[in-house]
Amino acid sequence: MRFAVGLRRLIPFLGYHHVLMILIAAGIILLSLLLAGCSSTSPGIPNIFLISLYYQSYPPSFNPAQVDPGVTTAIANIVGQAQLEVRVGYFGICINPDGGSFLCSNNASSLASRVGVDQDPLNLIWVASTFKDSIVFPYLIIVAIVLAFICFILLATFPGWHEETDERGSERDVKPFPSRPVSQVALALIFIASVFVLVSVLWQHTASVAASTIAQDLGNGSVKSGVGTTAMILGWFGFALFIIVTIGLLVMILSISLLDRLTDD
Repeated sequence: MRFAVGLRRLIPFLGYHHVLMILIAAGIILLSLLLAGCSSTSPGIPNIFLISLYYQSYPPSFNPAQVDPGVTTAIANIVGQAQLEVRVGYFGICINPDGGSFLCSNNASSLASRVGVDQDPLNLIWVASTFKDSIVFPYLIIVAIVLAFICFILLATFPGWHEETDERGSERDVKPFPSRPVSQVALALIFIASVFVLVSVLWQHTASVAASTIAQDLGNGSVKSGVGTTAMILGWFGFALFIIVTIGLLVMILSISLLDRLTDD
């Protein structure tokens, strides 16, 4: 009961910028989780991956463009009973050699030293490491997080509700307009952050799908691959939250500008 009463007293003092700050914080958390994928064995972290490669026997696909369709039999003989799975994140790789728990590290060589030749006969760990080092580019997201955090701090400087005494001596709640230059800088920062996240997520999605398709075709009948759904969701939701904040700030700036013009008239 006390919590409900306190919440009702707090809600009127929550400003428009507080909602935007909450959205920015949520976006930063989602993008941070995306970057943390496959960096450790903490619960849920190995499930945040860009691409997954694993050994699995299945009927190979045949196509007239294949010069030597019989190579699938040779690959199957090399793979044997291997069941290793490799997952790639922005800063780490996770492996599951035998269907048990995952081992995660940012050093592919240390992971490779923990498995035998019969567990990774086609060097999927090396393929995953090449994908992470040569294709994955996390720095746009890092810059976007930094810009969004600066925007968060700028929004925290916006004035909130406070009590003032008028000429008659009575108290009233007032809320001044935020500084226009600060609002414009915050809008520019969150807009640039949104663009960086969009480019990075599109890059991530395209590269992951392409690498997944090529890897599975090369290991036709013995290797399967997939794209991490959780990582895609985190990236696109983070972008959506930043876009909502961008639109919200733009609407606020335009509304204040319109009110100023109406007041001047």
